[in-house]
Amino acid sequence: MTRVLNAERRAPASGDTRSVVVFLHGYGANGADLLGLADPLAEHLPDTLFVAPDAPEDCPGAPMGFQWFPIPWIDGSSEEEAMRSMGQSIDDLNAFLDALMVDEDVLPEQVVLFGFSQGTMMSLHVAPRREDEVAGIVAFSGRLLNPEALEEETLVRPPVLLVHGDADEVVPPQSLPEAAEALQQAGWKEVYAHVMKGTGHGIAPDGLSVALAFMRDKLHL
Repeated sequence: MTRVLNAERRAPASGDTRSVVVFLHGYGANGADLLGLADPLAEHLPDTLFVAPDAPEDCPGAPMGFQWFPIPWIDGSSEEEAMRSMGQSIDDLNAFLDALMVDEDVLPEQVVLFGFSQGTMMSLHVAPRREDEVAGIVAFSGRLLNPEALEEETLVRPPVLLVHGDADEVVPPQSLPEAAEALQQAGWKEVYAHVMKGTGHGIAPDGLSVALAFMRDKLHL
């Protein structure tokens, strides 16, 4: 049985939903943490609904925060617990996306997944394994999990934009070229990358500008 994800929303500036950006937050954060990005993006994406679900699990040590799955070297959980939790969150996110598209009457090609850190890990894992291809994946400051299983389990290959700060102290910057190589080896034709110079574990203005251009292109706006 899937868990219902609570989500913050920002309605389209035009009042007409023609596309949806789904923000997937990082470990210990919440949906509201990324929804603030809708402010600078909305004027350039006036027909876009922004939706930011909270991950389904409370995060230990983060009173207002959530997690998509535990991280053993941070919280002392086991690898088995982490894998089991991630599997459950994958089901939850897929159910959330299915319901969102029905409720908003949009097609997968009108939807972008925009992840940060652990949210990027979820985006890069979930989107390729769905039957219908989304418009694109914006992947900030994360990693591609289980790259060895990607080619065999992939059903679709949506365009991917990988963005990472070269001073990231949480997720190693090397994660970007590693993900790009794995995606290309698994048959991806559209993999783009941008390195934010001097940026730690965060989203810098230049990275957001590149993400905006990518989303406008893939949503045909």
